[in-house]
Amino acid sequence: MQDVIDPEACTTMTEVRAGVDALDAALVALLKRRFGYMDAAARIKPERGHVRDEARKAQVIANARAHAAAAGIPEDAIGDIWERLVEASIAYELAAFDRR
Repeated sequence: MQDVIDPEACTTMTEVRAGVDALDAALVALLKRRFGYMDAAARIKPERGHVRDEARKAQVIANARAHAAAAGIPEDAIGDIWERLVEASIAYELAAFDRR
């Protein structure tokens, strides 16, 4: 994220927006990598029925909420985002499994 300043140093909305846009691009790159792990899971799991794992889903969301709490950001909001992320990941993994 070059040419972007820290949020605490922002003095204009142009700076804020540039920071948000750069961070969003970085988040998408990280999500691409995360979905790559879903491709790997679909390749490794022996059966389609193994894709959905409610215990693992709960663990992933709890981990995200704990990281949010430790970072001082709203853990309920992060939990909601991760709920959607995990469900999207499961749908993606199911489609990847079906393609193989």
